[in-house]
Amino acid sequence: MDQPKADLKPQRRVSLMRRFFDSEASGGMILMGVTVIALAVANSPLAGAYFGVLKTYVLGLSVLHWINDALMALFFLLVGLEIKREMLDGQLSTWPRRILPGVAALGGMVVPALVYLAVTRNEPQLHHGWAIPTATDIAFALGVLAILGSRVPKSLTIFLTALAILDDLGAIIVIAVFYTSDLSLPMLAGAALCLLVLVALNRFDVTFLLPYLVIGAVLWVFVLKSGIHATLAGVALALTIPLHANPKKTRAEDSPLHRLEHTLQPWVAYAVIPIFGFANAGVSLSGLSLDGLLNPLPLGIALGLFIGKQVGVYAFSYAAVHLGFADMPAGATRAQCYGVALLCGIGFTMSLFIGALAFPDQPELGDATKIGVLMGSALSGLAGYLVLRVAPREQPLRPSRPAAYN
Repeated sequence: MDQPKADLKPQRRVSLMRRFFDSEASGGMILMGVTVIALAVANSPLAGAYFGVLKTYVLGLSVLHWINDALMALFFLLVGLEIKREMLDGQLSTWPRRILPGVAALGGMVVPALVYLAVTRNEPQLHHGWAIPTATDIAFALGVLAILGSRVPKSLTIFLTALAILDDLGAIIVIAVFYTSDLSLPMLAGAALCLLVLVALNRFDVTFLLPYLVIGAVLWVFVLKSGIHATLAGVALALTIPLHANPKKTRAEDSPLHRLEHTLQPWVAYAVIPIFGFANAGVSLSGLSLDGLLNPLPLGIALGLFIGKQVGVYAFSYAAVHLGFADMPAGATRAQCYGVALLCGIGFTMSLFIGALAFPDQPELGDATKIGVLMGSALSGLAGYLVLRVAPREQPLRPSRPAAYN
């Protein structure tokens, strides 16, 4: 009997551009690029036009406000979807999986805030910015890990992702509790009514996304006018999107949450975040001196990100493992865990966002905030990359229980 001929049809080559956009590093690399471009434009003859466009008002809001309040609502919607999926059906779906990244995220918020407050202790007007160095930029951090490739075990990528998701959850709570202005009860009532309708859609197993998105847009308007930051409407909407589809109607992977997350992800990664970065990273460096860099605000933010983050994440993680509450990520050495703790000090997107909330009408403090975030994030990213580049990859001693994140 003749054997079937092998399929000699040549495999279609994936283009370099396609491989780039499919890579985990691409989002972080684009963000790095727009940051450099924003700094270059803000310190060039185009600076006047750059800042002028951002201050231009369209439909009652400046362009910068549209970016920070409307576009970033899509970012927070995606974050909310990821948090819900991971908590209910992912890496954070059980308490054993939550312990190590949860403890690390807690340390990564508490210690940077304490470092910032220690540096700014004699400047009470700066204390409102204590939350700026508590955030981690997942796109930047994962971008660095992706560049390192096989030098870093997959378990550490999962650990960093879980930590960053819980870190984002903490940032959302901080924004909701500490960065709200005077509240409007009528607008809050309108927002509450929208939420009730969204919950009802979920309860009645509505899987068509359009009603959720339309009511979500109305919810955003109410939240914008309520005194609570408008981006939190994105999180609230995400929590009402059904995760598990009705098995009689559609497959699990086609549930509303999965469909919306997959649709949003490229738009957020390659449009929303780069636009936000370009609009918020631009700061004039003219007249900047060493004394300016060592002022309490930029120094407190930079040290909070670079020192506070690595100490908080690594020390709290080490304590959790040493006390037997959690296990090391599978195949990871302590040096590699320390390198990941350093990467957690890359606080770019969320740190800039919280900084804009902390000092909204004080441009001089806004510029100092950007400088501090850029310094701390750059130091953390470079140090983390170098540590992970040279860290030994030998298998650590086998723990008494199965290692986490296999």
